[in-house]
Amino acid sequence: MAWDETSVWISGETNDQLYQNMLDDASTAPERNAKRKKVVTPEEMPWEMSRQGLLKHLLNEQMNTRMETVDAYMQIIPPGSHSGKHRHLAEECLYVLEGRGYDMHQDCDIEITDEYFWKPQEEVKRFEWEAGDIIYVPPNTIHQHFNADPDRPARLISSTNRIFKQCGLNDLEQIEDAPEYKPDLTLTPELVRDFLRGEKA
Repeated sequence: MAWDETSVWISGETNDQLYQNMLDDASTAPERNAKRKKVVTPEEMPWEMSRQGLLKHLLNEQMNTRMETVDAYMQIIPPGSHSGKHRHLAEECLYVLEGRGYDMHQDCDIEITDEYFWKPQEEVKRFEWEAGDIIYVPPNTIHQHFNADPDRPARLISSTNRIFKQCGLNDLEQIEDAPEYKPDLTLTPELVRDFLRGEKA
């Protein structure tokens, strides 16, 4: 019945300080933020041999920096190698620090109802890049980076917006691993130099 809600809304004995918790969180934010990093040195930037490839994390929500919305990492692609292949809902921007190569992009058709469906399109597009270029990866596009130089490494700076994750849209899928990927590999500057020379661990 239209007025049935009036007979049930008053039920329940659970109490909580949810609004007060929001006030407390807001009032203590300046003190918490003052302890978060505003400068991150190279020594504080973690290495990771990830499924996407060799990464040096510059900004990440797990690094306790003041950055609220952006994640960024440096991707190092050894001579003649390539990154992993993945897709994510957040758009991505990459700056080519050094090297030359190309990207392979495959757009996806999506349907969002009470579930999320995606289907790769048949067309795969190739985009050439070199040092100084910006690479744009649209939302939900399957993509992979290739180093076209057999003698020199390529370095890219990747930046994505973590707002998608905070909105419950952290749709990240790894489709293919980078050839250098080893899940238990601990990276050191010396080992990274080996990768830069094309000497795989």
